[in-house]
Amino acid sequence: MQIKRDDLRGPEIAAMLEAHLKDFEPHSPPESRHALDLDGLRRPEVHFYTAWEDGQLLGCGAFKRLDDEHAEIKSMRTDPNHLRKGVARAILAHLIEEARGLGIRRLSLETGSVAHFAPARQFYEALGFQCCGPFANYVEDTFSVFMTRTL
Repeated sequence: MQIKRDDLRGPEIAAMLEAHLKDFEPHSPPESRHALDLDGLRRPEVHFYTAWEDGQLLGCGAFKRLDDEHAEIKSMRTDPNHLRKGVARAILAHLIEEARGLGIRRLSLETGSVAHFAPARQFYEALGFQCCGPFANYVEDTFSVFMTRTL
């Protein structure tokens, strides 16, 4: 598996991110969906990475710098054909390594609170993330769970 910084210009990543956004629709009202679109992910404070193997896009993930020492995990997604193969774990490990290299000392994230997002919450918890209160511009929301970990 090769993980690389991505410019978000390829059709594969556009399709994956479209599926990512559609996945939230049945589970969260619009005001509780905090995923970034392509333009949002292309902002300079966002570091976006994709995982590839044999020319196939396996997954993606990003972090958005909030300040000099704090960043937010964004757009973690594994292609459904590659679930349970360690893709998300490899991407998150890469994000952590890249963030550390930039002096980031804390990573936080927002994910859904309903049952659909339970696997994501369990994944992050297993990798050292703990529940916390809202951060950055977030506010308390019954559809959101906030998590954080130090690096």
